[in-house]
Amino acid sequence: MKKIKIAFFGSHNFARKILENLIKNNNFDIAFVVTQTDKPIGRKQELQKTPIKILAEKNNINVYDPKNLKNFEMPEKIDIAITAQYGLLIPKKILDFPKHGILNIHTSLLPKYRGASPIQSALLNNEKETGITIMKMDVGLDTGNILKQKTIKIHTNDTYFDLDNKLADLANIFLEKTIFDYTAEKIKEIVQNNKKASFCRELDRNDGKIDFNIEDSKTIYNKYRAYNPWPGIWTIWGGKRLKLLKVKTSQEKIKTGQIKIINNNLFIGTLDFAIEILELQLEGKKSMDAHTFINGYKNLI
Repeated sequence: MKKIKIAFFGSHNFARKILENLIKNNNFDIAFVVTQTDKPIGRKQELQKTPIKILAEKNNINVYDPKNLKNFEMPEKIDIAITAQYGLLIPKKILDFPKHGILNIHTSLLPKYRGASPIQSALLNNEKETGITIMKMDVGLDTGNILKQKTIKIHTNDTYFDLDNKLADLANIFLEKTIFDYTAEKIKEIVQNNKKASFCRELDRNDGKIDFNIEDSKTIYNKYRAYNPWPGIWTIWGGKRLKLLKVKTSQEKIKTGQIKIINNNLFIGTLDFAIEILELQLEGKKSMDAHTFINGYKNLI
């Protein structure tokens, strides 16, 4: 059987798991990969490759990282392209280039949560389930026809990191068959109901700021789940940013915004129940557990 020639567009960890699975599949030939440019990371602003670029180079696959696709020319003919958490707008000339177009693996049950942060939005809104949608891409924002959908339950303590990995594993289960069936014209496309569409925007660092005086414990905990690992949740203490790296809910009731130590455990009051802080990091310092932090900062209260 002739291999299906694929181009892959992706950038983040979710996309890496999808590409890794496609590379292992002997029925596919990964012609080339397109990813985002290297980004400056950390205090030293050292350039860091995307997980996709690292994987492609490891497997001797040609990789391209244009700043945008406006002037990008597809380097060779392909049967189909797959996108997953790529992060840049794909123009019509590229959408129309592959023989069978481009399929996108979206991490929500479309038309719900179209846009840049579907996993985070599901967690912020305390959804009980989410899923994967494989759709035929068009020029709209996640508006293309649906080919396949699969649902997964969201557990109470799932963070973005957890759910991102679970959804990648779920997508890998049925992606191969979807590609085969679609290229063989065996799938009936489903037009999205635009009236039921909801949208989610791109996140920034300030989304993680917590105000304990006006937010309740469920809202704060859901932000922790959604923004783990980025942008994380944080507050200001002593004029410095204090990252709350690991937290959990509690049944303790203390004054909103008040810091209190109970049985050598650290709590901060919210509109209802206090949030227990398990691990944190003060700006310019290393991360530490709450007990170490309490012992090192006697003026905490």
